[in-house]
Amino acid sequence: MLELYNTPHSTCSQKVRICLAEKNLEWTDRHVNLATKEHLAPAYLKINPNGVVPTLIHDGAVITDSSVICEYIDEVFPAPALTPAEPAQKAVMRAWLRFGEEVPTVAVRVPSFNMAFLPRFEGLSEDEFHDQQADIRPLRKQFYRRMGRGGFDGEDFSAALEQIHSTAQRMNDALAAGPWLLGEQYTLADIILAPLLDRMADLGFADLWNTDFPRVTEWFERSQERAGFKRAFLKGTRLSELHDLAGPTC
Repeated sequence: MLELYNTPHSTCSQKVRICLAEKNLEWTDRHVNLATKEHLAPAYLKINPNGVVPTLIHDGAVITDSSVICEYIDEVFPAPALTPAEPAQKAVMRAWLRFGEEVPTVAVRVPSFNMAFLPRFEGLSEDEFHDQQADIRPLRKQFYRRMGRGGFDGEDFSAALEQIHSTAQRMNDALAAGPWLLGEQYTLADIILAPLLDRMADLGFADLWNTDFPRVTEWFERSQERAGFKRAFLKGTRLSELHDLAGPTC
């Protein structure tokens, strides 16, 4: 039995849902409401002490971290394969997974919070923000402290966009051997990056790749047409469907 504790608009949750869908697997969806801090409740922290989504439970085994979950799914359910068989190519794919977590995943959070999530903190004093929002988070305390209740400043916002632009450049270079990041095979590398570009497009930043990196534009269109992507991105998945998005003022 597969149970996925996840949040529809979470890009990390979306990665795992795409992976499960690409495998044509069925799973029990356990919705975690981030707005009401269900991910920080004792019951959830018992299975995921990081206090983040997603978490996969497979026949009693608890798997955390979205990229780790995706690799686990691909190992346990090997067909269709989403990891190259050849070790050097497998290493290239894993380097993409690491890069995805360290650069674009982190960068995407900045415009996401500034443009969609800041209303959650309205009316809180500085002390209340720290006590009720920032300091209660096992993994993201420093992220919330840097953001503050007023959002990230212009320097952080610009740096995040620069990181997305550099991600698109790296992808465009890799896609010269396309149609996918590792050539002919669609892999976990494509899966973990697709929700991040979808989020940036949803926020109005698709020109970060459409202007300079046509291979990325074509890759994103191909990704969106896959059945796994369509199954993962149901109605109500994107921030623009859930929030009145603020303009990119920073």
